[in-house]
Amino acid sequence: MGLADASGPRDTQALLSATQAVELRRRDYHMERPLLNQEHLEELGRWGSAPRTRQWRTWLQCSHARARALLLQHLPVLVWLPRYPVRDWLLGDLLSGMSVAIMQLPQGLAYALLAGLPPVFGLYSSFYPVFIYFLFGTSRHISVVLEVCRKLPQSKVSTVVTAAVAGVVLLVVKLLNDKLQRQLPMPIPGELLMLIGATGISYGMGLKHIFGVDVVGNISAGLVPPVAPNTQLFSKLVGSAFTIAVVGFAIAISLGKIFALRHGYRVDSNQELVALGLSNLVGGIFQCFPVSCSMSRSLVQESTGGNSQVAGAISSLFILLIIVKLGELFRDLPKAVLAAIIIVNLKGMLRQLSDVCSLWKANRADLLIWLVTFAATILLNLDLGLMVSVVFSLLLVVVRTQMPHYSILGQVPNTDIYRDVAEYSEAKEVPGVKVFRSSATVYFANADFYSDALKQRCGVDVDFLISQKKKLLKKREQLKLKQLQKEKKLQKQAASSKGASVSINVNTSLEDMRSNNVEDCKVMVSPGDKMEDATANGQEDSKAPDGSTLKALGLPQPDFHSLILDLGALSFVDTVCLKSLKNIFHDFREIEVEVYMAACHSPVVSQLEAGHFFDASITKKHLFASVHDAVTFALQHPRPVPDSPVSVTRL
Repeated sequence: MGLADASGPRDTQALLSATQAVELRRRDYHMERPLLNQEHLEELGRWGSAPRTRQWRTWLQCSHARARALLLQHLPVLVWLPRYPVRDWLLGDLLSGMSVAIMQLPQGLAYALLAGLPPVFGLYSSFYPVFIYFLFGTSRHISVVLEVCRKLPQSKVSTVVTAAVAGVVLLVVKLLNDKLQRQLPMPIPGELLMLIGATGISYGMGLKHIFGVDVVGNISAGLVPPVAPNTQLFSKLVGSAFTIAVVGFAIAISLGKIFALRHGYRVDSNQELVALGLSNLVGGIFQCFPVSCSMSRSLVQESTGGNSQVAGAISSLFILLIIVKLGELFRDLPKAVLAAIIIVNLKGMLRQLSDVCSLWKANRADLLIWLVTFAATILLNLDLGLMVSVVFSLLLVVVRTQMPHYSILGQVPNTDIYRDVAEYSEAKEVPGVKVFRSSATVYFANADFYSDALKQRCGVDVDFLISQKKKLLKKREQLKLKQLQKEKKLQKQAASSKGASVSINVNTSLEDMRSNNVEDCKVMVSPGDKMEDATANGQEDSKAPDGSTLKALGLPQPDFHSLILDLGALSFVDTVCLKSLKNIFHDFREIEVEVYMAACHSPVVSQLEAGHFFDASITKKHLFASVHDAVTFALQHPRPVPDSPVSVTRL
């Protein structure tokens, strides 16, 4: 009991300590602060525009750390190879590299024949560029192209049967790999086993001689020495080279990012361009044709367990071994088996046709880009199709920025959070204050849409009110001008009548003059006396309310006295945006509504300063740190609003 009694005060003390800690944390996060506009922020944080550093100075800096960083940046193999997990990845990379190498053997030969080169140069194109990419590339799965229907009558039954059998066997192996993925220590190398088995069957049964099945054939051994490019061909090939470079890089970076997202690593686009350029540069010296990543071989490398660029290095070294010594072993390999491997490994890409349904539900703009790219690539060829898709994507971005979501914001009760009143039922507009937000930045392509949407959402036809105000003021000026002309005419008449009054008899008694008509007495008043009276009347009019207000002119007033522009979505401003914002300030002030801005990012503020946006009429006191600061300031400094607010729209 004594121990239990002693533990009671301890528990109470611990509970009090925990309660005090929670209260302290609440106090830390709950802060009361004064209103902050841009001037206050600059004074508080000693803010200044970011200094403009000259990039060339950074490039020319020499130090050991910078040299090491540049070396690691442009030679990624020095970064990932020391950390290579040999136990986990080596076996998969070894099998993957051998499978890809065996695919590269006949494909390289076929591509060389299509290019009009000796078959051995196709093997060179499968060795030099792939090994260079191993050193400089960042993607772990990339492996460095429509007459089918027309050629169907020329197909051989034996070749079709061979390809069909090979394809079915590969599909069965892949299904087994999917079903037994957790039980198997590594995937079954179906492609490798298929190539070995098909070569043995072809050699034993004589598929080439008996059934006429095309095989790889003889491969000449040895390497050729490097040769300098023929400079006379530069002018003829520069256009084609540019197209090949653009298309090759686009395919490489697209596939690289697909595999990177699938396996959770990052691909450096700039380094990929360097790697592909060096691969083709070195390959060109050894008379290789231009290369890029291969969709089919990349999929084979992934599906056979490839984990890193080591698979590419093993593939290139295996090709080198074949070039030098082992080319004879694969002369009986049927080409139909290789075609079956390619088609089976393309099933993953063919499954992307099902993305049409998911894109229709998720994002129809992306679906439109997908369809345009697909159609343009098929109808216009790869290079033109790629160009059409890029241009269409850019145009679609411009169109989407012209149709952002505009909203009037209201305050969530008892918070400093403001949300769209059309979407949040709890959010209520602050009386006398309109808060407007756009979901996109404002620039030359959508500045007019921003202004029009602002005036429409505010419920006031600003242009109509301004035009009516100008008409009434112009009419008043015309009336004043007519009144002034009339007064001048009366002054002339008074001056002429004053000269006639000199002939009045000076002996007339004062009593008789007092009995004369009042109008005759007015005629005797001098012009100087009349000017003094006019000045006095003018001083009295200056004390009266301004006659140019909407109320004095008989025009309806807006039901709000302040407008706040939430500019948090702005990422930059151009000259058209600056002019549009200035026009908004001018137009709403014409209808007696003060304008404020809120939530601008620092780079945007710097651009506003550089564009000379701030002046005597629009100062940094009109720019607040948050929407709530602007609302609070507007409520503390309201303009007079009418007793019965009226929203005006043009009929």
